[in-house]
Amino acid sequence: MPLKPQLSNTCIVGGTSYAKTTYTPVRSLPVYFIILFVVGIEYCVIPTTYYLSGMNVFDFVTQDEMYELPEDTRLAFSIFVRIAQRRLNDFTRTLSGSTDESDWHEIQEARHSFTNVVLGAARRLKIEPFVSMDVPRVNKFEYDIYRQFSADLDHYMTQLALDNSFRSRADSTALPVVSKDRIRSHLHHLREAIRTAELTEAKKANLLDKVDEFETALDKTRLNLLAMALLTVEILAVPGTVWGSYEVVSKLIGNINQAVAEAKAVDNEQRRLPPTPEPYAISPPRAPKPESSFDQKLDDEIPF
Repeated sequence: MPLKPQLSNTCIVGGTSYAKTTYTPVRSLPVYFIILFVVGIEYCVIPTTYYLSGMNVFDFVTQDEMYELPEDTRLAFSIFVRIAQRRLNDFTRTLSGSTDESDWHEIQEARHSFTNVVLGAARRLKIEPFVSMDVPRVNKFEYDIYRQFSADLDHYMTQLALDNSFRSRADSTALPVVSKDRIRSHLHHLREAIRTAELTEAKKANLLDKVDEFETALDKTRLNLLAMALLTVEILAVPGTVWGSYEVVSKLIGNINQAVAEAKAVDNEQRRLPPTPEPYAISPPRAPKPESSFDQKLDDEIPF
């Protein structure tokens, strides 16, 4: 557990008065001090600078969460940032009302770590304009720098969220209540087929979980077509000989796919969507500054 000084009396070293302190365990990050000398269990110290270890990438986003990120780089960046922002908010919320200077330094260090992690993700995923940004130096990282970075990030995330929403419509569909009820009926019979199949209990449990996940997806406003594809692949990957009736299982999966396909056709017609919308060109938060007329005039007059 980190230690932090609790100031008590003062002591004189070389004619200069310094505060005496006793170390007690606290939750905060470690603070670096120059120890001048020891008096019993008390230390006379000069506070020099806060050395904070900060948060690393896995404090913001776990390895398992990274594995689950989609291959679409812009969507992956959007999800990555949302998770990291939530972890940052959770960490700083407990410290935001504190008047302790060390807590303020913890918040600043966490914000710098967040900035560092987000820029690192942007570079790997090639997300502009962040891929061109430099990580702020720790000793130059002030609150206004974080505010500006946060504002720029929100500007980008707003555009990205809307673009992802529009693009996802091509890969999803709204389902009327009648279609949902019909699909749930097919899922009920599919569960019965799984329970009576000649499969291990572990395999049955896995397939039933997949069916449950698909049925949960039905409750959303729009059904992602990937959920339908995943369920189909999982069921059809099972050898036909283990089913009580492979024809029944194939017909159930076919009926579910047909209900989704019919709903998708109606959805596309109502919205008149193109097959695959082009990705939106995300614009930077500020337009590039135009070159001054003075500089342009000099360039025109220089013959070399």
